[in-house]
Amino acid sequence: MINTLRIYEELSQTLEPKAAHKLASVLGLIYEDLQQTVTKSEFDDLRQVVRDLAEAQKRTEAQIKDLAEAQKRTEARVAELAEAQKRTEARVEELAEAQKRTEAQIKDLAEAQKRTEARVEELAEAQKRTETRIEDLAEAQKRTEARVAELAEAQKRTEARVEELAEAQAHTEQALARLTERVDQLTARVDQLAVRMDQLTARLDQLTERVDQLAVRMDQLAEQVGVLSRRLDDTNRQLGGLSATVGYTLEDAAYRGLPPLLERDHGLVLAEPLRRDWLTDAEGRDVEVNILGRGTRGGEPVWVIGEGKAQLSRNDVDRFLKRRVEALTPVCGKVFPVLVTYMVTSRDVPQYAREQGVALYYSYQLHPAYPGTAVSGRAL
Repeated sequence: MINTLRIYEELSQTLEPKAAHKLASVLGLIYEDLQQTVTKSEFDDLRQVVRDLAEAQKRTEAQIKDLAEAQKRTEARVAELAEAQKRTEARVEELAEAQKRTEAQIKDLAEAQKRTEARVEELAEAQKRTETRIEDLAEAQKRTEARVAELAEAQKRTEARVEELAEAQAHTEQALARLTERVDQLTARVDQLAVRMDQLTARLDQLTERVDQLAVRMDQLAEQVGVLSRRLDDTNRQLGGLSATVGYTLEDAAYRGLPPLLERDHGLVLAEPLRRDWLTDAEGRDVEVNILGRGTRGGEPVWVIGEGKAQLSRNDVDRFLKRRVEALTPVCGKVFPVLVTYMVTSRDVPQYAREQGVALYYSYQLHPAYPGTAVSGRAL
């Protein structure tokens, strides 16, 4: 805070009290306007300018005082001597010259005042830049505080994790103590087993001799198993051929029996005879289809894709859908899946086929003279 009283006291030593009081008041107002923007060095410069102004004012007042004294002497001499009029006029001329000099000094003071105002404007601009910088620093402080808050949260999580690890360590130490006790027990048990091992070693020697005898017998059995294995392979080949024959027989019957059943039960009219053929799936692989044909259903083209199974299971239904229907739908478009069988493996297979959208027919339904209805499903 500026001490205007002290400034007034200093100025009153060289100026008139009224002028000193006015100048001290002006300095107080300037200080209040600039106290938030002017730096100490800049304020010192301003004080120096004020001192210069005070000195100039002091000289002016001194000159005015001299003029006043001269005026008094002039008036006294005018009363005393008329002839001193000429000298008085000369003195007046001198006073006029002094007045001109005073006006020039006042002009200098006015110029100094303008420079002071320009400096104040510069200081105001500096203050604006300072405030802008302070705002930037405030934003940076906010970001710093946000980052500190994030680090505090991370620290809390770390401390929680350390607590969990400490708890796990306590559990581990307890488990280690139990394990140590268990190892001691096992050590005693191993000692007991060592004794038993010696006994078993003797017994093993006896068994080794028996094993050698059994090895000879196993070689004999292996030769007999080889003969049986070859016979079993022949049997499997024969059964495979028989299964294929059964499947082909069932599908051959389906070629004749399915067309009227599909038209009657599902409104599907075949445009060509059913056949056994190959199709290419979306990945370029050849897929064998045992029951295949094109037709229309509800005015839309549809492919009939099916196969025959001697004994149908739920797994057979799933394999048929995956390997035939799902593989060929992308290239065929709308597909109507159908299965024919002699028998199912469980009573829930027909219902499962219907739920999967598969039409199911038994072999006896394919006979033209059979009066029953089809076990049908929803077409895909």
